[in-house]
Amino acid sequence: MSEKMSGEKRRKFIVNQLKKTKKAYTGRQLAEMTNVSRQVIVTDIALLRTADEPIIATNRGYIYLQEDEQETFKKVVACQHRPEDTAEELNIIVDNGVKVLNVIVEHPIYGEMTGSLQIESRFDVKQFIEALHEEQSTLLSVLTDGIHLHTLEADKEEKLEAAIQALRHAGYLYEA
Repeated sequence: MSEKMSGEKRRKFIVNQLKKTKKAYTGRQLAEMTNVSRQVIVTDIALLRTADEPIIATNRGYIYLQEDEQETFKKVVACQHRPEDTAEELNIIVDNGVKVLNVIVEHPIYGEMTGSLQIESRFDVKQFIEALHEEQSTLLSVLTDGIHLHTLEADKEEKLEAAIQALRHAGYLYEA
């Protein structure tokens, strides 16, 4: 797009782009598509969120949370491991057909902190780990001695239970 859009038209365009795919769009990609700066997109996303649009930010970009037509099952699990075991933990989960929606830690000052992950394949795990290294970032769980929660989602309860058993077997399930 070569012409600059009005704010309202641009925000409608952003929502439509995000809704028509499960693909994540980065702020830079949306900025290029609408001929504005990335910071304008960040502001637009904030405004859309305040208007109750279910847009989340992941390490891969912005995603519009679609309501799945099929029934899904969710469970929150507590895990603990060393940072270098993160890829193995996530791969155990996705190898059982389960999606990792987020990571949650309990910070002594800020309270509950949640990071959206939306990881559902080994490819997603690889991208997440690469992004951590490229950005020289740390995991939220380093704030809590490796203890963290994950919200898991699957189309069958059996898949959730299999993932939980595999985490237990690997020693990653936190069971006080």
